[in-house]
Amino acid sequence: MPLSTAQSLGWNLARTMMTIIVLIETSAGYSVMPLDEFDGDPACIVCEYDPFNR
Repeated sequence: MPLSTAQSLGWNLARTMMTIIVLIETSAGYSVMPLDEFDGDPACIVCEYDPFNR
C-alpha cells in the first residue's frame, strides 16, 4: 500500500487496538502490523505508533 495510506492505517490501528503498531517497508510497498507479531529485520521498520506515548 502507499505510504500515506499505511501511515493513516497504522495510527488508527494503534489507537483502536491500544497496542504498538509498526510501519514496515517491504518489496511490495508498505505494511502495518502489531510490534509483537513482527519478527523481521529491524531495519525494515519505518515508524512505530505507540498509543500510550501521546
